[in-house]
Amino acid sequence: MQDSPSRSTALASMLVGAVLIGSNGLMVRLADTAPTVSAFYRMLFAAVMLAVLVSARGDWRRLPRAVWWLALLPAAAFAADLWLWHRSILLVGPGLATLLANAQVFFMALAGVLLFGERIGARFVAGIALAFLGLWLLLGGDWAGLPADYRWGVWLGLATGLCYAVYNIGLRQVQRAATAVTPGRSAPIAQMLAVVSALCALLLGLAGVAEGVSFVIPDLASLGWLLLLAAVGHCLSWILISRAMQRLPVALVGLLLLAQPVCAFLLDLAVLERATTPREWTGLALTLAGIFLAGLRQR
Repeated sequence: MQDSPSRSTALASMLVGAVLIGSNGLMVRLADTAPTVSAFYRMLFAAVMLAVLVSARGDWRRLPRAVWWLALLPAAAFAADLWLWHRSILLVGPGLATLLANAQVFFMALAGVLLFGERIGARFVAGIALAFLGLWLLLGGDWAGLPADYRWGVWLGLATGLCYAVYNIGLRQVQRAATAVTPGRSAPIAQMLAVVSALCALLLGLAGVAEGVSFVIPDLASLGWLLLLAAVGHCLSWILISRAMQRLPVALVGLLLLAQPVCAFLLDLAVLERATTPREWTGLALTLAGIFLAGLRQR
């Protein structure tokens, strides 16, 4: 796949990458490690894998110090994203946690208006209203009656969405900055992901030390899930997504990433046997419809 795909190829890459990311919540759950630990190893293993891939292909480029400093923004945003999201997964399950994280569509649409001159209107407001109605149904309509930990998991999932949007936009800007400072020999996308992943792992490692958690991987099964999470759930999926980002509008990127919660919710049902009532199915459908509506661009 070339670094400048056609629009149709970009759409396909974005969709496949989003589906792969949709399996991440299940892998985090099956890894059976502390939230910060699973996030740290995901990014550490991913950074090593991506660096080896780029070096083996002879594509590693020397980057100016300014690009490294700029890469701290998406790295910090994604470190916060994973710190929040991995806790939300353990509290409310991978399906709902991933759905909540896709509040990023609203934040990305707003960023499109403020930063890139894109337009939103009545559809966006209607989408927000529909999404919150769906979320109310999905949570059973009795927020006060939910366990405190479950409510905390919901808030963590929504906060993940904000961090996710900052990461998406920050990564896009880092890629553009790397291309601008090295015209004709821009750093490959995999290298930029390796740089951001390494910085993210460093930040998560510091967070783990501050928390006093053990970084010991309990068994081979956990190691296997963490390696799969890094290789498929991060490296492959984000290479596909990052290649497509440069060719698609911000709001459309957020829209295609909706494949994540759908995949995560179905895996939650199939593998973890999540009990789901007709009311929750209705809430899921309305929330997805609201996110879709909010993600639509004005003509």
